Amino acid sequence: MKNIFTAIALIFFIGTFAQTTADEILDNYFENTGGKANWEKLEGFKMSGLASGQGMEIPIEVLQLKDGRQYVKISIQGKELMQGVYDGEVLWNTNFMTQKAEAMTTEQVENFKLNQLKDFPTPFLNYKEKGYKVELLGEETMEGAECYKIKLTQNPVKVDGVEEESVSFYYFDKENFVPIVAENEIKSGPMKGKMMKATMSDYEEVEGLYFPMSLSQMGGPFTIEKIEINPEVDQSVFDMPKEEETPPPTEEKK
Repeated sequence: MKNIFTAIALIFFIGTFAQTTADEILDNYFENTGGKANWEKLEGFKMSGLASGQGMEIPIEVLQLKDGRQYVKISIQGKELMQGVYDGEVLWNTNFMTQKAEAMTTEQVENFKLNQLKDFPTPFLNYKEKGYKVELLGEETMEGAECYKIKLTQNPVKVDGVEEESVSFYYFDKENFVPIVAENEIKSGPMKGKMMKATMSDYEEVEGLYFPMSLSQMGGPFTIEKIEINPEVDQSVFDMPKEEETPPPTEEKK
């Protein structure tokens, strides 16, 4: 009986230690990037820069606000394509083929509200209040750096009507305690089941907060040239364009 209680106590201690260690890593992360209190005061940011792909440099603007409103604006050959736009109620994209605005499905909107809506400016900020969990899995070498590997479990999402676990993995540089790699499983589409990897580097200070100025996802690099803190934004930039109705043909008078 004594051995059983000893084993239970050991398991409890290990679990508590791992959780505490994960929290210590996150505390260091916030401290090294401007302080948790300052991140909590952040109302929004707008990033602008260039993405490279297929021999082209594509201007991209990313806006995120504390209340959940957001957009990604991609400029290609003089045309602006909006992605992941949320106006506070409607979530929509520009279809790359038709170049028309399309509302996302009910399932996509529900998943967005479960997690992404809460993730400003990072899912790790006050993660317990969001219903998330973090766990330290160990140490690994990523992008040539020794890192702590942290598992982030968010609220379950629905994929084709079936509830699935929402898990991602972050690798925090042991020297600076900042995330340099993030991985998560692709849940739908032709690449379903594969891991999507994003890298973050070249952290720089902007009005007291530190942001990665170089990002890469699925092999596409994005260099941030400017970050504006707490930008003034007109609500109209989030509005989903209404499709123009084609007037009925007029009857010719005989």
